[in-house]
Amino acid sequence: MSKELFDSLSIFSIFIGTAVFILISFEVGYQISKYAQSHYKGKIGTSQGPMVGGILAMLAFVLAFTFSMAASRFDDRKETVLNEANAINSAYLRADLIAQPHRTEVKRLLREYVDIRLHGLKNMEVALTRSLELHELLWEQATLAAEKNPQALNLLLIQSINEVINIHRKRLTVAILDRIPDVIWLTLYAITAFAMVAVGSQVRLARTRRFNQVYPMVLAFSALITLIADLDRPAQLGLIKVSQEAMITLEKNMSRARQ
Repeated sequence: MSKELFDSLSIFSIFIGTAVFILISFEVGYQISKYAQSHYKGKIGTSQGPMVGGILAMLAFVLAFTFSMAASRFDDRKETVLNEANAINSAYLRADLIAQPHRTEVKRLLREYVDIRLHGLKNMEVALTRSLELHELLWEQATLAAEKNPQALNLLLIQSINEVINIHRKRLTVAILDRIPDVIWLTLYAITAFAMVAVGSQVRLARTRRFNQVYPMVLAFSALITLIADLDRPAQLGLIKVSQEAMITLEKNMSRARQ
């Protein structure tokens, strides 16, 4: 499945779709075993426990591996928000070291930049375009100030602006581009299907089908896969959001310093 198709679905749709997929896989296994029992009486064993246990163990491994990837990416997103806030704050403070009118213009551009980082998630394409424009404007102001007065203190602002630009690239990578590969999603769903077919077959052989036992298992696996999908999504699409407290605090400090 492509990431574009996956991202176009709501989290609720992914949960329902996954639950239906698992339930159908279970029923397929149950019906296959039922058919085999009715046509090959005496030749079908009554237990596939070791095989079912092995497939479920494989499924648990793939789920743990995929969840670890998504959780690691979520942690990276949190770290980049803090690093970006610190970098912007350093640039804002170092703007006091340059002469007017560049000082006022740099601070204005940085305030707009923070506003975009906080409120630009609704229209990501526009926010990204404007962020790149602000990078160019900030770099232009910093270099002009350094050319007029090439002291070490002025060069500190150039260093800070460069760090802001670099962290933007890193944040873009971990937030949008660095995703769980499609092949891992396909493998996860394939192993889930095989495991549920095996469970359904075993349940039929043991004649212990109880829907009050089947549904909790279906819901549990569906919830875990949906959680992984949500952690892997870009910030504007997922239900689990990265805290923007560092950027909010920075915006408040900027507004307070401006007064």
